[in-house]
Amino acid sequence: MTKSYPFKGFQSSPEIIRLAVMLYIRFPLSLRNVEDMLHERGVEISHETVRFWWRRFGPMFASEIRKRRIEGMRSSQWRWHLDEMFVKINGERHYLWRAVDHEGEVLESFVTKTRDKKAALKFLRKLMKRHGRPHVFVTDKLRSYGAALREIGVADRQETGRWLNNRAENSHLPFRRRERAMLRFRRMRSLQKFASVHSSVHNHFQSGTPPLLTTKL
Repeated sequence: MTKSYPFKGFQSSPEIIRLAVMLYIRFPLSLRNVEDMLHERGVEISHETVRFWWRRFGPMFASEIRKRRIEGMRSSQWRWHLDEMFVKINGERHYLWRAVDHEGEVLESFVTKTRDKKAALKFLRKLMKRHGRPHVFVTDKLRSYGAALREIGVADRQETGRWLNNRAENSHLPFRRRERAMLRFRRMRSLQKFASVHSSVHNHFQSGTPPLLTTKL
């Protein structure tokens, strides 16, 4: 069976849809900012259309990027930097676990309500299922990491230190800027969805990969 055309029924071209989604995800812009920028280029759409497009096509574009990169990313010699950041959803604290490789690419993002051993274990298993096992896990001194790594059987690969995990902490900054522009998140599911899409798009433009969009407006 042939794969159905994802843009069937949409009046706007795939290039315009991709441009709008990439602008919204990559830069700290509001939906209305994207609407205004496209208006300056002669594209008349509403901010609600941009919202619909990113929810509909954002995961698809992120999947395209991951598929183009995932095969070349498997290496047991990698040095992974693991860290978690606080994110509030409706005033309640949640945790966004993130893994970054030795080149600064975000490998995985995972949202939980706690940061105990169980949450760390779920994050690590999801990460290693997709990317294999690295030679070194660099973490902060959160005990949950050590407990989870011992259960998996790779505790001897853990490294901790005051400055060792700066790469992971610095990688949070683009997401923090994006979070402020979005005026935070309202649901755990939307946070997980956006974090996953944002990491793929951020990797795509950080790595010098040829752009997926070449049309000039």
